[in-house]
Parts: sequence; C-alpha cells; structure tokens
Amino acid sequence: MRFMIMVRANALTEAGEPPDDVEIFAEMARYHEELAKAGVLLDASGLQPSSRGFRVHYTNGKPTIVDGPFAETKELIAGYTLIQVRSRDEALEWARRFPSPFGRAEGEVEVRQLYELDELPQCEGVESFRQLREERKAS
Repeated sequence: MRFMIMVRANALTEAGEPPDDVEIFAEMARYHEELAKAGVLLDASGLQPSSRGFRVHYTNGKPTIVDGPFAETKELIAGYTLIQVRSRDEALEWARRFPSPFGRAEGEVEVRQLYELDELPQCEGVESFRQLREERKAS
C-alpha cells in the first residue's frame, strides 16, 4: 500500500523563503532516514511556491494554462513524502511521527492512499500503465 504524506502550504511556503529554523531541516532529515532504514521510503521533496507553477484547466475537454500564484493557500501542497507500507495503520503511525513542518508555527499534513493498478478496472489504458511500470523497473 502506498501513501502520500502531503505538507499543506502556508504564507511562508508561498513566499518562497526557506524556514529560518534550520532545526526543521534536521528533524525532517532524521525522520526520512528512519523511513529509509525501515525500507518504506519511496520519495520525498519540497515544492516551489505556486507563483512558479501553473495549472491546466479543462473546459469541454480543452486545456487552458493558468499561471500561478493561486489564491487559496490552504488548498496547496508545499511538499510530500511517498511511502509504501503494509497497512493503513502503519501509514498512520508514520504520519504521527512526521515532524511539524513549520516548527512551532501552525501547520498541517494530509495523508492519502494511492490507487494500485489492481484496484482499477482492467482495460487497455490500465494495462499500458502496467507495462510502463515494468519497463521502468527493468531499466
């Protein structure tokens, strides 16, 4: 089971300034080292502010590019950690141990399970994803 732990953005992350408190980086590094030692860490990274990003909005199936920044900071993600664990309970335990992303300032992380290909309808498109995954593993 794969889960994504998402750090919610705030005014500080959207300003594009790294935290002044370097201890936050040390705590995050220790936490991710623990994940790696346990063999559950798949990936992790921080995200640039939405002012450097864009969205693709679809109307009647046609894409339109919308440049950031985006107004609703509470709906944005500032970073993520991707883990693979045996159960939802194990994901919950790792999420409880996630360091406060902003030190003493208020913050929030959201945890969501990723779909596995076996959970989706068996069709040509899903089979193509499966083949891509196998090709990536082989290289």
